Order: sequence, then C-alpha cells, then structure tokens
Amino acid sequence: MTSTVITNIGALVTNDPAAGDGPLGLIENAALVIDGETVAWTGPSAQAPAADEAYDAGGQAVIPGFVDSHSHLVFAGDRTQEFNARMSGRAYSAGGIRTTVAATRAASDAELEANLTRYLGEALRQGTTTFETKSGYGLTTHDEERALRIAARHTDEVTYLGAHVVSPDYADDPAAYVALVTGEMLDACAPHARWVDVFCEKGAFDGDQARAVLTAGMAKGLVPRVHANQLTYGPGVQLAVELGAASADHCTHLTDEDVDALANGDTVATLLPGAEFSTRAEWPNARRLIDAGVTVALSTDCNPGSSFTSSVPFCIALAVRDMGMTPDEALWSATAGGAAALRRTDIGRLAPGARADLALLDAPSHVHLAYRPGVPLVGEVWRRGARVASFSSPASRVSEGSGQSPRP
Repeated sequence: MTSTVITNIGALVTNDPAAGDGPLGLIENAALVIDGETVAWTGPSAQAPAADEAYDAGGQAVIPGFVDSHSHLVFAGDRTQEFNARMSGRAYSAGGIRTTVAATRAASDAELEANLTRYLGEALRQGTTTFETKSGYGLTTHDEERALRIAARHTDEVTYLGAHVVSPDYADDPAAYVALVTGEMLDACAPHARWVDVFCEKGAFDGDQARAVLTAGMAKGLVPRVHANQLTYGPGVQLAVELGAASADHCTHLTDEDVDALANGDTVATLLPGAEFSTRAEWPNARRLIDAGVTVALSTDCNPGSSFTSSVPFCIALAVRDMGMTPDEALWSATAGGAAALRRTDIGRLAPGARADLALLDAPSHVHLAYRPGVPLVGEVWRRGARVASFSSPASRVSEGSGQSPRP
C-alpha cells in the first residue's frame, strides 16, 4: 500500500482535541499522512514525515468526510406536486409517504438501485463519505426486503423501517400491520440490516406500537433508532433513551424532561434541518440541546417528500443560521456527531488510526461552509485514503517519491 502526505493545509479539522485547538482539534498550516486506508499522522506542515507520495493542498482547509446518519434513498418517483402545494399553504403530514410507496412498489430493482446510486454520487460530490439509509417505502415484506438488500450493496449502515407509516393495505387494521412488521417482515429484513427504526408520531405509530417494533427488532439483533418528536410532542424521545437507541432523530418538539433524558443517556439527538426548511416547520433548538450537554448530530434526512436535499453543507448553513449552532458545532455534528449516531469511532475524525475519509474545501477555513451558503466549496473528496472525486485541484499538486501513480 502507498503512503501519502498532504501538506500545505490551510486549516485541518481533526475532531481530536488532543491534536490541536478546541473541540475540533484545529491545526493551522497543517499536514496529514495517509498510510493505505487510514490516517497515520497529523501535525504542522513543517514537521511532516516523508511518504511515498506528496500532495500540496494549496492552502485549502481539510475536514473529515461528512457522516450522513439519516437518509431515505431507496425510493422511486418524486413528490413535486406535494411540495408545490405545501409551499402554497398546505401543511405537511405523515400520510404523504404513501405517494412514494406506490411509486416504489411499481419500480424494478434496477430502477431503485439506479436512483440510489444517483443520489449517493450527488452526496459524495458534496463531501459525504459515510451514509446511513433506510427502507420504508415498500411496506410489504417483499418490497422492504428488496430495499434493504439493494441498500446493503452500498453501505453497512442499513436501517429496517417497515414501521414508516401503516401500509395502505392495512389502513383499517393497524394492529395487523404491526404484527407483520414485527413478524414475517422482520424475519425477511433483519439479515440485511444493522438498525431498526420507527416513525413514532401522530399519523404513524404511537408509543406502544413503536415499543413493539423496536423490541422485536432488538430481539433479532438490530440496534434501535427512532424518528422522534418531529411534528409534535410525543413519547418518541423518552422511548429512544429508555431502550438505549443510538439516536432520536428530528427532536423538534421537546419538553424539559425530553432534554434531560437525552442529556443523561447515550442517545444522540440527530437534527434534520432540511425537513424544517422544506416544510416551513419550527426549527429544532440545537442551542438548548448543546447547552444541556446532549450529543448532537446533523444530517440531511434526504427523502422525496419532506427534505429532498443530499447536501450536508446546506444543512450546516441552516443549522448555523436558524438553529443556534456555531460553525464549529455544526461541522462537528455533521462529522463526529454523525459517527456517534452510528456508534462508529473510525470515521468522523482525522486522527491516527481513523479511516482516511476527508474533503478539501475551496476555502481557507471550514467556517466558509456556513459563511458562503449554497456555494459548492468541496473541491476534492478522499475515501479510504483514495481520491474519489476532484473538481478544482490540478493534478500537478501530486508529486511521487516512489514512481507510483496516485490512486483514483
């Protein structure tokens, strides 16, 4: 395997407080050494050790690759008409999911996978190197199983979400649908998934139903996460903490007791500002959570109904502008916070032993992600030590100490 030293980094975000300044472990005028697929060294550029290849970052900032810990990418169709109507005054409700269910059921496996890879490529170009994605748009045993099977070809972070909404086939018998989700459907889907999720919300599943879904998944070895407290106050957050869920996602409507529970537990609060932006809903109060000591993640919730964005930088800008986060907090939450929501320590940071997933920004500082909203600042993306996307940096920045070519 080849080693590479990236020098002349304007500002390196390591998310390792021992390596540099503040919680971001920020190192100015930095360098980073990659050995194979992992980070081997970080520090001042002037002290960088030799490597097989050298790469000049040209003064750009380098950040960990984004960890998008909540997305819904296995679907067909879109909901343009619903969005247009909502922007003209109609409120969002959970029932809109059924529109996507019909399109997804009608799509072939090849069509679903082509759609998935399209949005993965879109996310990669914006710096996302790790993503979680869910089922939830099939709502039959066959369609949920195939969604997870397709997703598992592209990520290890696959979530069983048969309990997205009650299937239209069971509109008159929600209890029978819960029995399906916790029985036959779970048996078929569990081998393809790491996580089990439920939309605990008015119009979807109540607290008792959500508990049944999560505990059944846990009995099959799946780890829980919860769509919680998005549209109104409810039991989702308390249930997530009680069951030791990795994350409670949305967390828009929280009581003091909900915040205390998150602060005193291990469940990450994953905030999804794309949903509030796209539904004109109340923003989550990130400042309240952070000040209480809650671990916060930031993710896109990319889905065709309520948050059709794959851009983590856009979500960072929203979080800073409208949710009370500082630029440093927002970046940490979109990298290390996302890793915590997936219970991962090998991603979301650039420290020795971590996976060499990183993005070079066409900017001298990570603050530009919020300072210049909407501007495509990600110039390069490296994943597992290989440069997988490049949009602005010339190849002349690479010099070879061993006669070997840089990996694509």
